[in-house]
Amino acid sequence: MSTEQRFADVVTSEEQFRAVIGHPSHRVLKKEISFLDASCRAFIAKSPFVFVASCDAEGRMDISPKGDPSGFVYIIDDRTLAIPDRPGNRRADTFQNLLQNPQVGLLFLIPGKSETLRVSGRAIIVRDSALLERMTVDGKIPGLALVVTVEQAFLHCPKCMIRSALWDQKSWPDESGLPTLAESMVAAGKLEETAEEMQALIDKDARTRLY
Repeated sequence: MSTEQRFADVVTSEEQFRAVIGHPSHRVLKKEISFLDASCRAFIAKSPFVFVASCDAEGRMDISPKGDPSGFVYIIDDRTLAIPDRPGNRRADTFQNLLQNPQVGLLFLIPGKSETLRVSGRAIIVRDSALLERMTVDGKIPGLALVVTVEQAFLHCPKCMIRSALWDQKSWPDESGLPTLAESMVAAGKLEETAEEMQALIDKDARTRLY
């Protein structure tokens, strides 16, 4: 049985979901721009974290988190920004997707701030040394950068942050019972290493390959 067959009332048109949620106001529609204005640039300059969404030629989606000191995303001009690539797990899902489909979506966060910044556009993978050197941290130059040509940008309203109380530590859930990354990797991959051995490898990687 397909997912659609499991449910009795599946929305298949915009008319159907508009009947439930209504239409956006002219103010919401007019806030969308096709460049990085002063508000966008200020937000990016303060942001230490961005999610990068990409998609391959078959429509399979990926969302990759990127984090660094505030302002790590370099604004080249009002229509172009660059995200440095730091050492990670080497899966390179985003880069593989971009070789098939250049469209990306970005979501910038600032700790403690309820609004987020949404940016979308087309991306390329760049190795120009002059650009990469501008994003040096602790003397380490990134080997690659994701350069995005902005097609859409706007600040997103705070309702989701208010509902989730994301920045309110008192509301954070108890983490007991959650498997660690090491435990999840061992279980999912049926690895020969124990969870303790896997955790030691993860800890070593964080110490030696942060930049």
